[in-house]
Amino acid sequence: MSCAISYCLLFVFPGCRLLAVELTSSNTKPVVQEFQSVELSCIIKSTVTPDPRIEWKKIRNGDTSYVFFENKMQGDFATRAEILSRTSLVIKNTTRMDTATYRCEVAAPSDTKTIDEINIQLTVQVKPMTPRCSVPKAVPVGKSASLHCHENEGFPKSTYSWYRNSEPLPADSKSSSKPLNSSYTLNPNTGTLVFHAVHKGDTGRYSCIATNDAGFAKCEEQEMEVYDLNIGGIIGGVLVVLAVLVLITLGICCAYRRGYFANGKENGESYKTPAKPDGVNYIRTDDEVTRNALPFPSLSGEEEGGQRTRRFLGPTDFVRVGSTPKQGWGTEGKQKGES
Repeated sequence: MSCAISYCLLFVFPGCRLLAVELTSSNTKPVVQEFQSVELSCIIKSTVTPDPRIEWKKIRNGDTSYVFFENKMQGDFATRAEILSRTSLVIKNTTRMDTATYRCEVAAPSDTKTIDEINIQLTVQVKPMTPRCSVPKAVPVGKSASLHCHENEGFPKSTYSWYRNSEPLPADSKSSSKPLNSSYTLNPNTGTLVFHAVHKGDTGRYSCIATNDAGFAKCEEQEMEVYDLNIGGIIGGVLVVLAVLVLITLGICCAYRRGYFANGKENGESYKTPAKPDGVNYIRTDDEVTRNALPFPSLSGEEEGGQRTRRFLGPTDFVRVGSTPKQGWGTEGKQKGES
């Protein structure tokens, strides 16, 4: 039998040698949880080269980098990886970034087929983080309500389940033997729970659990209250507001009719024309004299008994203010017989 025939057996024909390097693995798709160790199995099944060259490469998102090259670890694998049993790779303290395809390559110069390789697909599972839950605090009877639950850290992606008062809500409300609101829908992939028309029985404490192959995480319970909508109270409140507005309007109209707003102007109590107190002389400006150019009759007379005489001053009369005579309108008092 020729030694070139690949299926010849070394133990049957001691003089025959296999001419091709061949690799195999005990597990080509290992799965490990984050922060644990994992072995990537690469076994040389056959070779005639006494000291073949071993290389490991990492392929992630289309980028290729060395893990083991020239008999030493590369990059961050130098402190957390090692070669086991000549060709297998052990990674310690795995992280989510270690999820990738790893290629074991063996070069055997003495073999007819000098190179062989095998790919190992490593998956690092990550436990979900505490999900973010959103629950409305109060919803009126008959209205819709949406509850949300989501987290982004877990790998593989999490699925979600909802609980009310620590009791699980089935994904299909009609499949439960307990009386439940059959108008809700639960999406376990998105974590959304929607009540299309809530009723009083939906009141309770709601919580959500995110689950994947690595574990689970739960958000804190949140209270949702379903209350009756008081239509009568709303209508009564609107009527009270309308009644108040009507009373205010009637009050304003009555005040106008009784002259409360007009009397202030007639008495000179507006902000434009203040009232003149008795016994006070005012000096008119040139503009006021021009606007009031109509002549006023000069009135004079004597009081009975020869007492003080009072007359109205005309525009040409002078009134002494301080030590300087001023022209203007005003009143002046004189004793009888004074010039």
